[in-house]
Amino acid sequence: MQTKEFESKIVEKNINKPEREDIQFGKKFSNHMLVANYENGQWQDANIIPFKNLSLSPATSFIHYGQAIFEGIKAYRQIDDNVVLFRACDSWKRMNASAFRMNMPEIPEEIFMNGMRLLIDFDRSSVPSRDCESLYIRPFMIATDEFIGVRASEKYLFSIITSPAGSYYSKPMSIYVEDKYVRAFPGGTGNIKTAGNYAVGMHPAHLVKKMGYDEILWTDGFEHKFIQEIGTMNVFFVIGNKVITPDQMSGTILAGITQDSVITLLKEKGIPVEERQISINEIINSYKCGGLKEVFGTGTAASITSIAKLTYLDNEIVLPDPMTFEIANWLKQELSDIRYGRKEDTHGWIFKV
Repeated sequence: MQTKEFESKIVEKNINKPEREDIQFGKKFSNHMLVANYENGQWQDANIIPFKNLSLSPATSFIHYGQAIFEGIKAYRQIDDNVVLFRACDSWKRMNASAFRMNMPEIPEEIFMNGMRLLIDFDRSSVPSRDCESLYIRPFMIATDEFIGVRASEKYLFSIITSPAGSYYSKPMSIYVEDKYVRAFPGGTGNIKTAGNYAVGMHPAHLVKKMGYDEILWTDGFEHKFIQEIGTMNVFFVIGNKVITPDQMSGTILAGITQDSVITLLKEKGIPVEERQISINEIINSYKCGGLKEVFGTGTAASITSIAKLTYLDNEIVLPDPMTFEIANWLKQELSDIRYGRKEDTHGWIFKV
């Protein structure tokens, strides 16, 4: 697919700007979307078209058997008015890892990266300009065979939609540490972004919200002892002078792009980071002896989100005022400065549209 051919398929250009009042995450969408179909063993031409509903048969296979994957990326309007993507190439690689695990075709870089760049450029006016706002980008792929039978599909739809977004979490969070339900087991799909990973958490999340909590901290499925991740976020614990985050060895935790960015920044600042297995008992004991200083989550949607309270069975961990979190607040500001162009990107994370 050549760029000129791609651009020739673009229809009337969007000139509308997002409403400035209270941009909510995932509520409104930009005027256009990218679509590409896979059939006969190859990807067909990608098109940028007006945002619209999809027309699908009731027998479309992803509805019944769950072959569906997605990614999350953000575009930022920098202080010089340039629009940039943050680590989009890493999301492309991670989406192809998800595709491999779900027996779906890999998406070519030309369609994913160049298509995304052209889509964002086309709807450039949808990118907000205020701090803490961005254009959320949702690439996704679904199986589209019209067939009721358990097998990998032979046809797929890849699409990218975008949405002006404010903060995903507006305040420090109260977290319930799960001791009954399980998100992922080793050998499963916990380390990729497939729709089913999030579906299994809907009922437990509903229950903990009825109990007054904001989200779940998942634990392992064998002993409910070892920490995995929080809802849509990876998790970090500041204990003493060290920062600890669960490693990827179990295959149950998503390899977070924001998580990786945070680890890089911490190491550059000389703050010791440990990627390892960590138990809820270690967290409780560290809290009781005064060693637990901060807890925060990281993710594309969440960025850096402070945790105010953790509850596990009869144990309640109340953290200091998150406004005093030195490491979490420094990381949030550092990432924000890089994304909005207030600080030089020395890592190759920024991709200019």
